[in-house]
Amino acid sequence: MSTTLTNNAPPEVGATLQRLRLARGLTLEDLSRIAGVSKSMLSQIEREKANPTIAITWRLANALGVQIGELLSSEVRTAELIRVVDAHEIPTLPGAHAGYSLRILGPMDLAGKYEWYELTLAPGGELASQAHDPGTGEHLTVITGAVELEVGNEKRKVRHGATARYPADQNHVIRNTGKTEAKAVLVVVHR
Repeated sequence: MSTTLTNNAPPEVGATLQRLRLARGLTLEDLSRIAGVSKSMLSQIEREKANPTIAITWRLANALGVQIGELLSSEVRTAELIRVVDAHEIPTLPGAHAGYSLRILGPMDLAGKYEWYELTLAPGGELASQAHDPGTGEHLTVITGAVELEVGNEKRKVRHGATARYPADQNHVIRNTGKTEAKAVLVVVHR
């Protein structure tokens, strides 16, 4: 009689997590900020001292731009020449309380260098940002509708098809003063 042994141990995601994080040039602190998972938890996972919950695994996979299965697999995948990110995989920063939605279009490994977003503003909605690091600039291209941009004491109307370029190292607000939804692409360049 032969007996087949099965491995019921949970997957060891630590090495995979660390490999994916380092391949994207992210520190534990970077990934912690992007994924919303504490730095100490990330460290424990990478050292195989803790196993992440499904919710944490989902957050980490989204932050790293991979499928959950890739994070749970110890198999090293070859890089895809073309990587298509489906709409449901794109992380969104909900700002329903302020009437906006911000979809993170850029890859997480560029966060802190170059970031680009799809900004949707409901009528009356606004995205208010505190000053970013010195030298940071933003480029805002309005796709539909129009927005009002306030940087420091200056306000400007930005209409459909126009692009505003401005220093983002001071407080700034993008608001929809119109009666219809406005959409824009927002690019942040850190120095």
